[in-house]
Amino acid sequence: MRFAIIFAAAAMLAAPLAQAAEKQAKEDYVRVPMPPGFQVMNTELEGNVFADAKGRTLYKWIYKPARVGASGDPRGKSTCTSEVFKTEGGHMSPYPPDLRLPDADTRQSCVEMWPPVLADQNAKPVGAWTVITREDGNKQWAYDEQPLYTAALDRMPGDTVGGTNRDMSEGVSARPAVRHPVGPPPAVPPGFDVISTVNGRLLVTATVNASVYTFAKDTASKSTCVAECLREWSPMLAPEFAKTFGEWSLVERSPGVRQWAFRGKPLYTHVADMPFRSYRGRSVDGSDVPGWSLVYAQLAPEIPGDLKRQVTPGGEVLADRRGHTIYVYFCHDDADDQLICDHPDTPQDYRIAVCGGGNQERCAIRFPMVQASAGAKSNSRAYSIMEINRLTGKRAQAGEKDALRVWAYRDRPLYVFDGEPAPAVGDRVPGDIEADGLGEHRAQRHGFTAFWLRDDFYGRAN
Repeated sequence: MRFAIIFAAAAMLAAPLAQAAEKQAKEDYVRVPMPPGFQVMNTELEGNVFADAKGRTLYKWIYKPARVGASGDPRGKSTCTSEVFKTEGGHMSPYPPDLRLPDADTRQSCVEMWPPVLADQNAKPVGAWTVITREDGNKQWAYDEQPLYTAALDRMPGDTVGGTNRDMSEGVSARPAVRHPVGPPPAVPPGFDVISTVNGRLLVTATVNASVYTFAKDTASKSTCVAECLREWSPMLAPEFAKTFGEWSLVERSPGVRQWAFRGKPLYTHVADMPFRSYRGRSVDGSDVPGWSLVYAQLAPEIPGDLKRQVTPGGEVLADRRGHTIYVYFCHDDADDQLICDHPDTPQDYRIAVCGGGNQERCAIRFPMVQASAGAKSNSRAYSIMEINRLTGKRAQAGEKDALRVWAYRDRPLYVFDGEPAPAVGDRVPGDIEADGLGEHRAQRHGFTAFWLRDDFYGRAN
């Protein structure tokens, strides 16, 4: 079984993610009414997002029930305040409320980390944009009834460091109420949607998020998938009154039967995908079939030369030069405002507890950061090189004691699991994924997960 999986993944590695024309393509969106002072910006990982006049991405904090209690904003109300929480909120059993937080003396308030997008007192609703009144009496903009914020961690126009829409675990009760970028609807026909994945903005069906594919033998005016081909592939048919627009066109399969095409390629779903083995109900198995490709409205930035793709028994991961699995660390604390704690500008106590039992040196040995080679550079915002203190996990100056020049993704350092000399634990050979899910609630609240580039083999999702 393991060898069959690895063989399938190897076949996928040999195929391009998308056609060359898509590499520079940017996702289109529906032009919606906006109040003055706002704009739409295209971002590398989240596609098109709303931003303020300074280019700062706007986020929402959706209300989410947890194991005990709930966090986030109900529709039409902001629960992000200037109160500085110093104790646990008790949302994540088995921890009771009122336990003192490790960073209680330096912890910031929610509005410091997530500044509300304030509106003038006389501001009026525009389309889906509305105005709510905060508890302090200030007015705040909301979109689709969700209060809007910027992120203190976003430093440049178009940054999306504060949050992502790639979180596929919102239904998991152990998962905190995370923040999500907000943007306009994608410019797609009815029946289609676009979702964020680690490889780019993937085109899917609107109902069950089934992956959409193109066939290399097709042309802009003809589908060559007929007869036996239709046993495995279902054309995405267009309704009678459908019209072409933007990058979308129509291909006539037979008199009166038309099929949607995107960027000059007819579109299909894969019949074998229909069991939907992944967590959110999505499979990409069709991309393993020669000649068939997933469709991206926008591709994610290319992986830096220092890093590589590596096949594992559970799927495909990002790996270092040796082929050893790279891990990302996820963390939100358990105060009522559930602030981020996985960024080098935030407390590192949680990470050091998970990877070293509170011991900085042990943590640095077990989960060393991925160092950048001499002269390495990043060609994107998604991947960057940072100077980080190997012990504290905080930013450092070049040449500073214990400072390392390391790779980061979304402004967060990347790690490998090297373990310790004794006992001999850790990833020893390419393809090992021993630390995937290491942490609280299998890293749903905080901990390490493999950097999955494709992980639908065993029921996960990108």
